[in-house]
Amino acid sequence: QVQLVESGGGLVQPGGSLRLSCAASGFLLERYAIGWFRQAPGKEFEGVSCISSSERSTYYVDSVKGRFTISRDNAKNTVYLQMNSLKPEDTAIYYCATTVGSECSKYPREYDVWGQGTQVTVSS
Repeated sequence: QVQLVESGGGLVQPGGSLRLSCAASGFLLERYAIGWFRQAPGKEFEGVSCISSSERSTYYVDSVKGRFTISRDNAKNTVYLQMNSLKPEDTAIYYCATTVGSECSKYPREYDVWGQGTQVTVSS
């Protein structure tokens, strides 16, 4: 069964850190670009970060640049999103997804396998 499973979300204070994981099963993650998206209450669905299959290209939305880092461990068939200096506005459900190809895209419609999401809450 082809699936992605996110983990690592939780409640953290402003300024804190979390590392999200996106583990794949049923297929090799290394063949695809992987994106992280988030959905916050009352806000539009947003692409947060992406890493290409070759790791030569990464993308970050402006609001997380310098605070979030995306990486992949092909041996573990897993992609990570390290989130530092978290802010209340980072509160959202975070989803990982694979593209249909090897390069990143900012369009959700170009991602075909999605995880179930993990909740991140940044609050004091």
